[in-house]
Amino acid sequence: MKHEQQQSITSLPQSPAEERHSRMIRYSVAMGIRLLCLAGLLFVQGWWLLVLGVAAVVLPWFAVVIANTGSNTPGTMQPPGGTMVPFGQPPLQRGGRETGGRPE
Repeated sequence: MKHEQQQSITSLPQSPAEERHSRMIRYSVAMGIRLLCLAGLLFVQGWWLLVLGVAAVVLPWFAVVIANTGSNTPGTMQPPGGTMVPFGQPPLQRGGRETGGRPE
């Protein structure tokens, strides 16, 4: 008796809406940290100015990269259902009335 692997609700990939929401949260957190760095520039002195300034400049790039990386859950790919025909070669027609061709 052959066992087929059953689909489980926990093995399904994240829905696009949920993935988009989690990416927006990650982006918002990173940009919130950037705002704290910008506000911190008003209150610090010395080398902390350099640290917070670099963080405020670099964080938007990191925020975009983090937000654009989706979840790395592997999906399953299904093979295509049709047959491939090389470019420039007409598809093979079977004879008969339904295709309009002549039987050979």
